[in-house]
Amino acid sequence: MPYLRLAIPSPLRRLFDYLPPAQCDLTELKPGVRVLVPFGRREVTGILLEVTETTEVPVNKLKPAISILDQQPPLPETLLKLARWAGNYYQHPLGDALSQALPVLLRKGEPCEYAHQHLWRAAKDASIDALGRSAARQRELLQLLLDHPQGISTDAIRAEGGQTPLLKKLEEKQLAESFIHKPDHQSHNNNPLHEAPLTLNQEQQKAVDSIIDKSGFAAHLLQGVTGSGKTEVYLQAIEHFIRAGKQALILVPEIGLTPQTVARFKARFNLQVVVLHSNLTDRQRLDAWLQAKEGIARIIIGTRSAIFTPMLHPGVIFIDEEHDTSFKQQEGFRYSARDLAVMRANYEKIPVVMGTATPSIESLHNAKQGRYNWLKLNQRAGNARPPQFELLDIKQLPLQDGLSTPLLQQIRSHLEQGTQVLIFLNRRGFAPTLMCHDCGWLADCRRCDAHMTLHRKPFHLHCHHCDSQRPVPTQCDSCGSTELKPVGAGTERTEEALKKLFPKFPIIRVDRDTTQRKHAMQQIMDRVHQGNPCILVGTQMLAKGHHFPKVTLVAILNADSGLFSADFRGMERTAQLILQVAGRAGRAEHPGKVVMQTHHADHPVINSLVNEGYEAFADQELNQRHGAQLPPLIHCAMLRAEANHQGRAERFLANLRNMLQEDILQPDGIQWLGPLPSPMEKRAGQFRAQLVLQSANRKALHLQLQSLTRIIDADPESRKVRWSIDVDPVDMF
Repeated sequence: MPYLRLAIPSPLRRLFDYLPPAQCDLTELKPGVRVLVPFGRREVTGILLEVTETTEVPVNKLKPAISILDQQPPLPETLLKLARWAGNYYQHPLGDALSQALPVLLRKGEPCEYAHQHLWRAAKDASIDALGRSAARQRELLQLLLDHPQGISTDAIRAEGGQTPLLKKLEEKQLAESFIHKPDHQSHNNNPLHEAPLTLNQEQQKAVDSIIDKSGFAAHLLQGVTGSGKTEVYLQAIEHFIRAGKQALILVPEIGLTPQTVARFKARFNLQVVVLHSNLTDRQRLDAWLQAKEGIARIIIGTRSAIFTPMLHPGVIFIDEEHDTSFKQQEGFRYSARDLAVMRANYEKIPVVMGTATPSIESLHNAKQGRYNWLKLNQRAGNARPPQFELLDIKQLPLQDGLSTPLLQQIRSHLEQGTQVLIFLNRRGFAPTLMCHDCGWLADCRRCDAHMTLHRKPFHLHCHHCDSQRPVPTQCDSCGSTELKPVGAGTERTEEALKKLFPKFPIIRVDRDTTQRKHAMQQIMDRVHQGNPCILVGTQMLAKGHHFPKVTLVAILNADSGLFSADFRGMERTAQLILQVAGRAGRAEHPGKVVMQTHHADHPVINSLVNEGYEAFADQELNQRHGAQLPPLIHCAMLRAEANHQGRAERFLANLRNMLQEDILQPDGIQWLGPLPSPMEKRAGQFRAQLVLQSANRKALHLQLQSLTRIIDADPESRKVRWSIDVDPVDMF
């Protein structure tokens, strides 16, 4: 008897065998179709991997599947292969990895079809007179169908007050019929462009030619200084693939960047552009996913999870701001969308382009090794010139809410010239914490090893790690004093100070708190683009991808943050953030200036960035990692564990390491670091520990991880902790 071997979305790292459902034609079944099956007390949607003649489970214990949900697999063969590869590489349960590659509604077993695809209409030659006067509600329903000859959905019938249960009665009387309606999203315009492309400079043209030059797989690293016109390179390369009948997938790091990217693409292309991100409803997401799958949407723009969006005619993949850590999933299925994009492009034999002004050290290493084609844009587009840098040493200078007098003088000068100023401070809230002036007590989070941030609007204390909130105390929890003072400055406090110092000019704050409402970010951008003098105050939300033609001064209030991070990537992220923020200045005809307030004006990293540029810094960083044997020169994985009792997670990891080191079959060349408590040991009420595995041999590392998961699954102690494996971690905390 044949059996169905399924991947079930669960924490269990195994496949499950089922009997076929009754009256199932096994010859028509294809790997990748969804199957509804009983699983414990629930019914779940699994993915068929194969029909097999053998099973290790006694046949009398096998349950029959309930139903086959698809005639054709929702995911094409290449994406099914990609999701399986990702589950194996990132050491994640295969059933959950495959499920994550599907839209939510498909995971729930909903039909793989558009909204309102099943419609009702009056049958041919149907007439109200066919119904008696006593059937008043049926007459009303039939009249509604007659009023909508193109068809109407059951939702719309209910909205009009119709009685949907009566549809079956009309159907039995041959007065109504249901049918499947497929929306026509096709553009019938032969010209794919709304507006003419801009004239490219020599570097941009060379980059476009390289991207479109070869058929088949090619990985390109497009390194362009901020304002060099990387987006125009994207647009003109995509035009080539669109004219060849292909589709393009563009990944952006955050939802906040999606509207402006979509607007830019819709302004250029006279084509269907769909968007995929977590702010869409499940139904909107499935409809957009289907348009991409059927080739209707020629351009797909999305965040991290959009890497699993199918394309009927794949042409090219772009990853904008490829260095951004948002492309790495930090919970559950911990995949890197950037790395999966390279793997997917390889499977589909198409080019992939990673664009950024500040490439990740990993991507630069790959470019230097010849794995990526390295394209450079060293000059700003048009007549724009690179901004001038000034290191403002604030040692012994008096600060007013984090602002020095020399900086305030420059802000005033730029505003009076009719231009705009951007103030960057990567701390939201009013102040990083609250302190008792008498005894030194600090307002700490009760569930984390972290201070609570003071917010003014609304007035409360907020932990940005576990999201717990509480009212601001009126007296000290330790000594009872009422002398409670805010410590440090956040964006709210800086905004308040600037309103007092510059009452004639608008102060616009941009952080997660001010952009939560729908369209809030777009409204802020529209206001800035009016060009009137103003001061923008914000966090790293302002650093990525925005084009502010009238911003001529960028002030970085705390350029030292991150210089002394415990994470070996801290220096890299600080350098990237500084240059990304600096790139907002002087992007049009007005010259730009960047002022960096620092207590370490002689720090070699800051001086290297300012005087020699990002590439020189990256070369130094790569050399240091080579000497210290750190990624990307070696391969790394982190095993994390957390428990509700201090020390339990660390003991679990220590026992695991001891068991593995006693294993005579352990691969050679594995280095172990830890276990140690996490840098923030307590978070959200859980005590955390971590164990790092390193190896110069990627295959040996993965053999060790496979052995590790088998031991953990068999260890009863693993039920007492929550554990996860993070392959190629970007966050060491």
